[in-house]
Order: sequence, then C-alpha cells, then structure tokens
Amino acid sequence: SVVNRKTRILFSSLKHSLVTMSLRSIALVMGGTAIGGYVEFSRGSTIRESHGAQITAITPAILLGCGFWSLFHGFTVGRARAKFAEMARKDGEKDVDERYLLPNLYAQGTSKYARAFNCVQRSHQHIFETFTTVAVGGLTGAVVFPICSALSTLMYTVGKFMIR
Repeated sequence: SVVNRKTRILFSSLKHSLVTMSLRSIALVMGGTAIGGYVEFSRGSTIRESHGAQITAITPAILLGCGFWSLFHGFTVGRARAKFAEMARKDGEKDVDERYLLPNLYAQGTSKYARAFNCVQRSHQHIFETFTTVAVGGLTGAVVFPICSALSTLMYTVGKFMIR
C-alpha cells in the first residue's frame, strides 16, 4: 500500500541519516585521537616539559565551555517549545498546552510540530547522556596524556555542536 511504502522510505531515510551522522562523529573523534596520539608520543615529552600544567588545563577548559554551551542549548529548547506550541495552536491542534508545555519533557502526539520539537529536545537530552562519560574519561586521560585528551574532548565538543 502507499502508506506502507511511505513508511518504509521514511525509516530507510532516517536509518541512513543516523548511520551517516554516527559515522561522521566517530570519524571526527578518532581523527582527533589519532592526531593527539601522534603528537603525544612524538613530541609530548618536550611539550609537557615546557608547558606543564597549562597543557593539562586545556581539557577542563574545553569541558567547561561544552557545559556552558549545553546550558545555552537548553534555552534553545525552551524557545522551541514555545514556538512549536504556538504553531500547533495556529494550525488548529487540540490540547496544545497539555501536550507541549512543561512538565512534559517531550511533546505528545505525532504532528509535524510535535516531531520537530521532539528532535530539538532529543539533541539536548543526548548531551546529558554522554557528557558525564566524556568528562570523566577526558579528565582522567588528561593526567597522563594531556594533548590526546584535549584533542579528543575538543572533537567531542565540535561533534556535539555540529549535530545540535
């Protein structure tokens, strides 16, 4: 049927974009790690001797910047919630306040406005699901491998900014 065909095309397209997005993020992080590892092992001792604690402080600085960025991204979610709720009201959807506004984390329903808002909310939520692991790993790694850790953490932050 036509509906079944459209659903298959939609899921195929969604699966392709998720795989592409994931592979791009993985390639970015692995590239940063490889460059960091090369610099760390070829020139790391010289850099650490001349700059010491300054190099180790780069990773916490990047993580702090990523934390502030995620806070400001939360404001984007708040604006998107109001914007898509208003658009849904203008489009004649029913029970807009109950479906879109807080305390609901995600908008209820399958309208185009609910899906659009849920994508914005999901990108923000994903930051909190991964940030703790990255922060602990980055700070732990910065003790022994500060250059590699800083580049990996920077690549994570750039990747998060790209897929927001």
